Amino acid sequence: MAKKAYRSAFTIIGALCGVGIFFIIRNVLDIVVGEKQLSFPLEIAILVTCIIITALIFYLISPMIRKSIERVAHEVDNAVQKMSSQEFIFGTIGLVLGIFLGFLISQLWTNLEIPVLGTVLSILCYLFFGYLGLHLGAKRAGDLAAGFRSALSGRQASSRPSKKKTVQNPAMPKVLDTSVIIDGRIADIVKTGFIEGKIVIPEFVLVELRHIADSSDVLKRNRGRRGLDILNRMQDQFGIEIYDTAAEKSIQEIPEVDVKLLELASIMHGAVVTNDYNLNKVASIKGVPVLNINDLANTLKPVVLPGEEMRLTPVKEGKEPGQAVAYLDDGTMIVVEDGREFIGEDIPVLVSSVLQTSAGRMIFAKPKRRR
Repeated sequence: MAKKAYRSAFTIIGALCGVGIFFIIRNVLDIVVGEKQLSFPLEIAILVTCIIITALIFYLISPMIRKSIERVAHEVDNAVQKMSSQEFIFGTIGLVLGIFLGFLISQLWTNLEIPVLGTVLSILCYLFFGYLGLHLGAKRAGDLAAGFRSALSGRQASSRPSKKKTVQNPAMPKVLDTSVIIDGRIADIVKTGFIEGKIVIPEFVLVELRHIADSSDVLKRNRGRRGLDILNRMQDQFGIEIYDTAAEKSIQEIPEVDVKLLELASIMHGAVVTNDYNLNKVASIKGVPVLNINDLANTLKPVVLPGEEMRLTPVKEGKEPGQAVAYLDDGTMIVVEDGREFIGEDIPVLVSSVLQTSAGRMIFAKPKRRR
């Protein structure tokens, strides 16, 4: 039904174009010859011929025109989605100003007696200055917004005592990977407000989560469903963005999800948020900023220094002879040298060394007393 409506509409447009072509032909003949040479029946015949030919042409090419319009509309929609609200506002203002400037300039040739030329020049003028205004408005949105803020702050400063104010650059987007969504701690971190900038979930990460949630393996299926639950909670609370990468051809051609993440973060000038150790290393090689949740968690753990005394209870034997293993309240593992005989007892120990890695932290200690 929709295709028939499209074809009917384009056929009518083609018929109207035929009428316009007829008047152009008649006016050109009148100017060239100098007087009216066409009889009324001949004019009717030419008019009908022009209408039939242009209507038939538009009817035949209507599917191609419809696909082209849909493709352009899709590209425009993707471009608008990638624009920030600031770029959209100033781009729209630039478009309006550009069209107005094109209108003023087009008045220079409105009195031209050459048929159609004035109209064509006006259309080209509107398109050129409208696009120029849109491009410059969106491109310079940050500078224009900063100028408005400076003017506004200067006006406010003149009416009240001056205060020092630090202007910060907009925070880079944060692109979340699958592991950090399943982990779940990112939701609590975002809730505290320590992560600034736009939170982005790529479409292919959502697809990977869905595949994990549909896995036949029980453990994988539970992890995938946990990730989807956390994602739904974050979307409800913080309004995170699901980024559609269909328009990014360079990303669509990459099969690996991790490489896609790095490519998207590079395109958006953002950072990847993960707790995947290998992805962290690859991102460092490619020069893509990374926020590792494990690094953050390890940094926030209480500082333990060599020589410090603490009390703990060894709970099991270690890998090496005589070793025992204990755990702090935050899950940090402590290897107690010569502590196997104290398993199950609350004993004082002295910290001998601390090993810190992205995978976690390990503390080595020795019992303060001997049996």
